[in-house]
Amino acid sequence: MRPTLTHIALQVKDVEASAAFYRRFCRLEEVHRRNGPIVWLAERGKETAFVLVVLPGGTPRDPGRADFSHLGFACASRAEVDEVAADARAAGTLVWQPRDEPYPVGYYCGLSDPDGNFVEFSYGQPLGPGAPS
Repeated sequence: MRPTLTHIALQVKDVEASAAFYRRFCRLEEVHRRNGPIVWLAERGKETAFVLVVLPGGTPRDPGRADFSHLGFACASRAEVDEVAADARAAGTLVWQPRDEPYPVGYYCGLSDPDGNFVEFSYGQPLGPGAPS
């Protein structure tokens, strides 16, 4: 058996606020609504490969807890990471300023979604469009 990762589902306090966050910063598009409040989001052209599902029922994360769980999105350049960071800084959601770390981490920044979940934007990791060849 070789299973394929198809989705991550996050329970959130406010589905509409979370869906708006992932549309704005991650450039995901709504691809399906199920039972009203359940929203499926995906990258354009990858709707059948992987989706992020936001559904009601979550509680905001404890900001004092030392937990670096996060969703990771690869960018095509350092400039794209800086662009996301600037937008997030203006919106008050930037939690990790852009920084360089040794391979395999690369250049990244981090945002906090409406429930306090961390979302990383990186360039130079061995994954996604910024991966070294």
